Amino acid sequence: MDSVNDIATVDPVALEKSISAATEALLGHRQSDGHWVFELEADSTIPAEYVLLCHYLGEPVDSGLEAKIANYLRRVQGTHGGWPLVHDGPFDMSASVKAYFALKMIGDSVDAPHMVKAREAIHARGGAATANVFTRFLLALFGVVTWRATPVLPVEIMLLPMWSPFHINKISYWARTTMVPLMVLAALKPRARNPKGVGVDELFLQDPKSVGMPPKAPHQSWGWFLLFRGLDSVLRVVEPLFTKRLRQRAIDAALAFTEERLNGEDGIGAIYPPMANIVMMYDALGKDENYPPRAITRRGLEKLLVIREHEAYCQPCVSPVWDTALTCHALQEAGGEETIAKAKQGLDWLTPRQVLDFKGDWAVKAPNVRPGGWAFQYNNDHYPDLDDTAVVVMAMDRARRHSGTKEYDAAIDRGREWIEGLQSRDGGWAAFDVNNLEYYLNNIPFSDHGALLDPPTEDVTARCVSMLAQLGETEKTSKAVADGVAYLRRTQLAEGSWYGRWGLNYIYGTWSVLCALNAAGIDHQDPMIRKAVDWLVSIQNQDGGWGEDAVSYRLDYRGYEVAPSTSSQTAWALLALMAAGEVENPAVLRGVEYLKTTQTEKGLWEEQRFTATGFPRVFYLRYHGYSKFFPLWALARYRNLRNTNSRVVGVGM
Repeated sequence: MDSVNDIATVDPVALEKSISAATEALLGHRQSDGHWVFELEADSTIPAEYVLLCHYLGEPVDSGLEAKIANYLRRVQGTHGGWPLVHDGPFDMSASVKAYFALKMIGDSVDAPHMVKAREAIHARGGAATANVFTRFLLALFGVVTWRATPVLPVEIMLLPMWSPFHINKISYWARTTMVPLMVLAALKPRARNPKGVGVDELFLQDPKSVGMPPKAPHQSWGWFLLFRGLDSVLRVVEPLFTKRLRQRAIDAALAFTEERLNGEDGIGAIYPPMANIVMMYDALGKDENYPPRAITRRGLEKLLVIREHEAYCQPCVSPVWDTALTCHALQEAGGEETIAKAKQGLDWLTPRQVLDFKGDWAVKAPNVRPGGWAFQYNNDHYPDLDDTAVVVMAMDRARRHSGTKEYDAAIDRGREWIEGLQSRDGGWAAFDVNNLEYYLNNIPFSDHGALLDPPTEDVTARCVSMLAQLGETEKTSKAVADGVAYLRRTQLAEGSWYGRWGLNYIYGTWSVLCALNAAGIDHQDPMIRKAVDWLVSIQNQDGGWGEDAVSYRLDYRGYEVAPSTSSQTAWALLALMAAGEVENPAVLRGVEYLKTTQTEKGLWEEQRFTATGFPRVFYLRYHGYSKFFPLWALARYRNLRNTNSRVVGVGM
């Protein structure tokens, strides 16, 4: 057996060359002030919505920009004729309706082959009447369908007390910030200016004005759905009877909510949908384009555009804190004096971005916890992110271990205090909130996307456990770690994997959890870890890489289905196996070889496939940075472990 191991090793010189090339290329992406930010691409819906927003407002047409967005939309059209949610993915009705509408608005002829093909694909799947709730609101604003096609969203919800079954603080931050301005729009029912008078009646198999309420979504239970549908019917009758004074009070409450959270050019929630809704809301309230809150938010939307020579698209948000923190981990793993110095500059850029003096929406359910988190974007003080915070704290702690510096001590302590304070009562951690466990709300008609809540998830829980464990806590010394590990034990699937809410999918979740269990000192021979290792080894592709498709989020998941390898998912699998003590496993060797052979001449990796998640089954993401820092991290980790006797990963991720 030893002779096999002697042959089956990676050439250390070639490995070092790979690591150096990747490090140099990653350093080449640094911003002048020391941080990193990579493009964050979603599907066709956001660029399509951007085009439609401009026409909704009747803005002067920027034909150069529109031509570039049209090029992008045409390129990402699927072979099935419609538009997918991920690269090479299946047809999605809502994305297809919006992309078709945007292209028609830009000026593509309905008789052009790609438009005919799209229309046929939409018809073949029941027509635009089967689009989701968000698409229906858009179509109602353009007058294509009536408001009967949308769920009733009375703005009076703003006046409900916290004890009521539905309250704005019982849903996730992204739903909250998106819904509040949308409720004002639903109350005022404005009509798009739409100077060209473009509609999409031809996408329907019936008179669009006859379209009624959306059907039950697959994730919804009949009992709850029928109850909420009944409530919707009652509200439809009662809503017109609400007094003008009550309505005005509710609109004022909605405005107060949004104006407190406007967040300058970074925008409310620092994400596209609520920002676009805010601009339309002010327009509906009669505020012109120079009204400061409207004008500033509108400029914020411009900052999300990525404009290239021939193509342009709109990002859902930007990811500088996440990109910088993860890049710092990869660079610290790569090592070398100059590289570590550059990573330190990244950490120094992150330090002042910690939210220390402001309590965001999370404090409604955790009023006695001091703030101390980092947001995902440049500025988003109302909504710091537990995942980001844990990753930043671990990177700072690594720097502290390496150099003995005390400069990050205060930041680390406050980040840790905030994360401990936001553990949910089931032992898990969510992304932005605590105890957001009102699962019944996913059955309201508005929640056909099933992403109304921000409950604890395996991947974020793992990251928080990793952070606490890296800072020296164990199951014995920390109730938070003990409860977190118990949550992870409980949530392992029979096949051995863990769910990944924010990355695709079970590979991401399993990587996150194995790192946490290792850091928390769980024995590598624990059946839970052995099962996860066996699962990861069993799903390795013939080419030595790992891959997983968005289809794994389907509600009737029955186990892993083969998907093409990607560099980021291969890196996660490798980091997971090495955390579980498997550095000598032949699967690790094959994975390392896969990364080395797929590295480009520029030192990085090409990755067209989407490997991250906005909302399972609804919205996926392609982080352009993932193929740049994760493979480097895995290769450097492999080299470092091969060069030590212990072969033990001594950090949280």
